[in-house]
Amino acid sequence: MNLSLTRLAQWTGRAARTFRLSAAGIGGVVSRQLGDLRYIAAVVGTILFLGAQPRQWRRTVRKVFARQFLAFGVESVRFVLVLAVLAGISIVVQLDVWTGKLGQSQKLGPILVAVVARELGPLFANFVLIVRGGSSIATELGLMKAGGEVRVLEAQGIEPLPFLVMPRALAMALSAFCLAVIFVVMAFASGFGFGALIGQTNPDPSVFINSVFKAVHPFDAIGFLVKCLIPALLTGVICCADGLSVDGGATGVPLVVKKALARSLGALFLTSVTVSLLTYT
Repeated sequence: MNLSLTRLAQWTGRAARTFRLSAAGIGGVVSRQLGDLRYIAAVVGTILFLGAQPRQWRRTVRKVFARQFLAFGVESVRFVLVLAVLAGISIVVQLDVWTGKLGQSQKLGPILVAVVARELGPLFANFVLIVRGGSSIATELGLMKAGGEVRVLEAQGIEPLPFLVMPRALAMALSAFCLAVIFVVMAFASGFGFGALIGQTNPDPSVFINSVFKAVHPFDAIGFLVKCLIPALLTGVICCADGLSVDGGATGVPLVVKKALARSLGALFLTSVTVSLLTYT
């Protein structure tokens, strides 16, 4: 009996120590994540503050912004158009067909706005930018940091935040908005055109356009802007910060890029879910 009590006490002690270590580890992870979140939020606020000051937009900064917007936004248009056409054919046509069969054709506009404009447009646009632009930012800045170019800029009196981070993050945000608008318009147009071609939808475009515009509310515009801009800003800041954190030479760049992409995707989905809950519930 005494032996059993001794073993029970030992097992309880080990379990208690394991629980304390696990709780401490979880607490440390949560604390680090909150610290990273505060840092990213502070950088985003600083970027928006600097971006509103015309004197910060020197010629070199404007050139970086234009080059990044061309690389992130303009060069991604073709891929976004393909995604929009596929989404329009697969989603818009099916919704039109099924709402017609169920006798709920008047619900087509609200459903399309909820599915395509509120969710898919910002989500797909930011996803494309994370894959194409986020990896490019993290790689470029990681190589600059590993090669000593960042130290050279600092030695010349050029601060990395307004010169390296601000134009990239703001170019990412503007690209996300433009690509999301293109996606939504093209998805609606391709869906209506394909449905009319195969005779599954009303061929009168005014009926389709009116059903969509009647379903749009002010909160939809606000949610659309937030879902486009905030994840893109977070992606730009995360990828810049991770790229500038490279330590140990160019061999550390691939690991930093993977970390930046994972964190950017997490920020995208977390922001999308949070905005949907706050806006539409």
